[in-house]
Amino acid sequence: MVPLTGYADKVSGASGDHIAFKVSSQTPGPCTASLVRIIHADPSPAGPGMKIEDLSSVFSTTFEAREQKIEMGSYIRVDGATALSPLGAMSLSVLACPTLQDTGDQCVIARWDPDTATGFALLATADGFTAEVGRIGAPTLRLSIGKQPRARAWYRVWLIVDPEARSVRLGQRPLRAEAGWDDAGDAWAPLDATLAHDARRPVFIGAQQARPSARHFNGRIEDPVIVAGARPEIIEQRLDPIRPPLGTLAAWDFSRSIDTLDVEDVGPNHLHGVLVNLPTRAVTGSAWTGRAHRWTDAPRDYAAIHFHADDLDDCRWSTDFSVTIPASLRSGIYGMRLKTADSVDTIPFYVRPQVGKPTAKIAVLASSFTHQVYTNHMRGQFDEAFRARMTAWGASPWNPDEYPQYGRSTYNFHRDRSGVCYSSRLRPQLTIRPGFLTFNDAKGSGLRHFPADTHLADWLERMGIAFDVITDEDLDDFGLDLIKPYACLVTGSHPEYHTPATLDAIQAFVDGGGKLAYLGGNGFYWKVARSSRLPGTLEIRRVGPAIRTWAAEPGEHYNALDGGLGGLWRHNGRPPQRLAGVGFSGQGRFEGSYYRRQPASSDPRVAWIFDGVGDEILGDFGLSGGGAAGFELDRADVLLGTPRNAIVVASSEKHQSHFVPVPEDVLGIYNTTNGESAEKLIRADMTYMDVTGGGAVFSTGSITFCGSLSHANYDNNVSRILFNVLNRFGGLRLGWPAESMRR
Repeated sequence: MVPLTGYADKVSGASGDHIAFKVSSQTPGPCTASLVRIIHADPSPAGPGMKIEDLSSVFSTTFEAREQKIEMGSYIRVDGATALSPLGAMSLSVLACPTLQDTGDQCVIARWDPDTATGFALLATADGFTAEVGRIGAPTLRLSIGKQPRARAWYRVWLIVDPEARSVRLGQRPLRAEAGWDDAGDAWAPLDATLAHDARRPVFIGAQQARPSARHFNGRIEDPVIVAGARPEIIEQRLDPIRPPLGTLAAWDFSRSIDTLDVEDVGPNHLHGVLVNLPTRAVTGSAWTGRAHRWTDAPRDYAAIHFHADDLDDCRWSTDFSVTIPASLRSGIYGMRLKTADSVDTIPFYVRPQVGKPTAKIAVLASSFTHQVYTNHMRGQFDEAFRARMTAWGASPWNPDEYPQYGRSTYNFHRDRSGVCYSSRLRPQLTIRPGFLTFNDAKGSGLRHFPADTHLADWLERMGIAFDVITDEDLDDFGLDLIKPYACLVTGSHPEYHTPATLDAIQAFVDGGGKLAYLGGNGFYWKVARSSRLPGTLEIRRVGPAIRTWAAEPGEHYNALDGGLGGLWRHNGRPPQRLAGVGFSGQGRFEGSYYRRQPASSDPRVAWIFDGVGDEILGDFGLSGGGAAGFELDRADVLLGTPRNAIVVASSEKHQSHFVPVPEDVLGIYNTTNGESAEKLIRADMTYMDVTGGGAVFSTGSITFCGSLSHANYDNNVSRILFNVLNRFGGLRLGWPAESMRR
């Protein structure tokens, strides 16, 4: 475990709002929490260095820290099942599809009392499906089929406990047999008076109990049914949610309430359950045929839930302290610095203005959705050379590769190789820390996302440009009203992930006369979903051709949280070019090149962008990959929605050989969507466009652009270009701060 870490219950707040902090320390004892303002979070000695302002005079507190546990693994808990007593003869039937083998016992469904070792549990094991039944004064009865099930194959599994006949019967049958694989079978065992299968405990599905020895199941479960009496006919029956089997004690229909944490029992006892740690819903079940691809059209085709032993949606830690944001605190990027006798950590958060009460003409849109989607991305690149750089620079020392217990990123797979489609911010986010290094960047700092976006915040401070900060989550909550009062909205380096509400608000802002400065690459690319029922959680379905680390399964392209189609915004009819003039075009390793000014940059409509800039080559320097145009690049394309009035004022060139065009633009060996050669698609187009209604957009088309702003003490052509743009977009009328550059 990380020695000292924590998280906040909110990503941002305005004056008067309360933010609660949850902390865990491996060393119990006093811990001090003090407020800081985060100005520059890049520890590279080649740049301005870390700039963290101590604001302990505004807020500081001391509390007794202690360790708070993390309980990973998803399951269903049915507390009402304690009413299922006394339990005589019983029959249990369930459909199960294990997805990870050779990991020990994995519980499909259980009602077990660990204190008395009574009750029953149905397990998936290397010996086939296995039943455990409690006995009084005797060892637990363990009965196995002896035939290991195939991974990712569906099975009907049943358990019949018959005290009168003094027998336990267990069976498994594949719904679809495979030639040469013997995986159907039955097992039988005698019982005596020591039988104790009736435990006055909740029913758990997907785990045997909460803790300890949870025995989490990895795979899909569908239609668990418990019926009174020895009823062998349930072996042949599928659940009828309208008329469950005669004598039903509980029948859980997972096709209901798919967009919630609720699990409905359609039996007469209404033993409803609740999901813990957010297993994946809106997944195809055993009956899916491919005729329906949207779960809302055919819910019974999606009557399965996919459980994982490494699911984590909320650490559920207790609150250690809270802060009320004072009215005197300006909008910006802040952190709560935690310090014990031997450890330090900083939990970032944002302070935004109240809705309708801006304090500046420019608003910076913090890409909190993108930061969250990438949270705790385990890249498999952490080695001794990387560790040595972190130590030498005093960078954040905790890398997710070494701490999987804080939950995975949606850029990772679960252990069963299914894609991680949910990300929660209600857990320690190791990647969202000042000084966190994503890459061991040979030419720069290797920063991405949260710390990389402080390149912009630091530059704004140095230029004397006043700004407010709002987050994606704020924009999704409050919509256009939050940004409408501003003259200019500015993005960070990578505003990749958006909900329909955030995209609608930004488009309406521009259409209504607002100015947008898009300072990144691969922006407005993926669609994500939120739900008021799950605050702090985002969902992504990686659908269709795209740069992606995993692919959504057939039939699973629609989000569980909102029922909407996932995938790229381009494939949802809203390509980034329509909003920003440019869209994702090419990607390589974390290296940067430069822009070359285009002849159109002398057009009177855009010549002001280059006031004071006499160079043809722009940004051949920087803290991000060594150049302002790199890693992920966006191009203008009329076929994808770039307005015909858009002017490409500069384009990047001479990218390294490892850069490739994005898959969605490549139709075959030779063809691309717009007819250009694949090599020509690998470029960043710095673009300006006017929008009907008085709005305008300036786009850099590169993730690494902001990393060049501080070069040469902030006196460089990239810095001057952005200064000119924001000066005009914000109506600031500032002079170029030449004197401060020389300090």
